[in-house]
Amino acid sequence: MGVRLLLTESSMTARLSGEIDHHGAREMREEIDRTAEKMRPKTLRLDFTSVPFMDSSGIGLILGRYKKAQLWHGEVVLQNLSEPLEKVVRLSGVAGLCRIEKTQEEEEENP
Repeated sequence: MGVRLLLTESSMTARLSGEIDHHGAREMREEIDRTAEKMRPKTLRLDFTSVPFMDSSGIGLILGRYKKAQLWHGEVVLQNLSEPLEKVVRLSGVAGLCRIEKTQEEEEENP
């Protein structure tokens, strides 16, 4: 479980890995926020490629990052959600706040 951060001039991608539950969400949130608050990226991407499971703590993780991004007029993009995770995101209403996208690598793997 963890987060790998990839930075460019105006964007930050957090590649999440492992299950996101109340134990892991706090560590992920702290690591993302530590860098995002300094950088204030225009686009904060949360990449879920390596996340097999997410409970309501994952929704909280997304919402918290969305609220922070709003402070610096940024956006949050949710990348590579599996079908079950996308369903959770849509049912929670978070899909109306964040853009959902698949990266090209993901599209090539799942035509």
